[in-house]
Amino acid sequence: MGKRIAIALVLAVGTVFILMMYLPGLRPQSRPAVTVSGQAALGGPFTLEDTKGNPVTEAVLNGHYSLVYFGYTFCPDICPLALQNMTQALQMAGPVADDVLPVFITIDPARDTKEVIASYLEHFHPKMIGLTGTPEQIAAAESTYRVYAAKSPGSEGKPDYLMDHTGYIYLMDKQGRYVVHFPKDATALDISNRMRRDLNPS
Repeated sequence: MGKRIAIALVLAVGTVFILMMYLPGLRPQSRPAVTVSGQAALGGPFTLEDTKGNPVTEAVLNGHYSLVYFGYTFCPDICPLALQNMTQALQMAGPVADDVLPVFITIDPARDTKEVIASYLEHFHPKMIGLTGTPEQIAAAESTYRVYAAKSPGSEGKPDYLMDHTGYIYLMDKQGRYVVHFPKDATALDISNRMRRDLNPS
């Protein structure tokens, strides 16, 4: 129950932010997206499982752009905010969003079963897919995206442990290649502006 309340609060705050973006007099000055672009050896092969138990490889990223995020469903704040930003960015981006697939990959396979992820993602964009796997499969996917993930100090042995992890959102192109990443403080507006700039409606 507590987790659902926390998610609801994050969604409510995000909704208020979006309203502020469009209410005259309340809209703050838009700041440039804090991103780093260019060709990078980031992304690559992975073998995971979706929420229906189907095997999924990096081929799921082909043929369209993707927003990829590594997180976990028990995350109290950063992860739900990132997924909400992805959801709102897709809603704000207009026609270009039709060609973007949002992807959530867990860093906590011990607790994030396919059933848990399926329930969690009901709070976010309907196109978003969730992926899990064995600890070895997750570690391999983290490695290809240069993602750091580990239990927080002092959390060992506790069932309600927290995870320290990289909080980037990755924009990948139609061949599953890295385009740009958005840091933790990037807003939905930053992400949607970058998508509108780089993507063309199909």
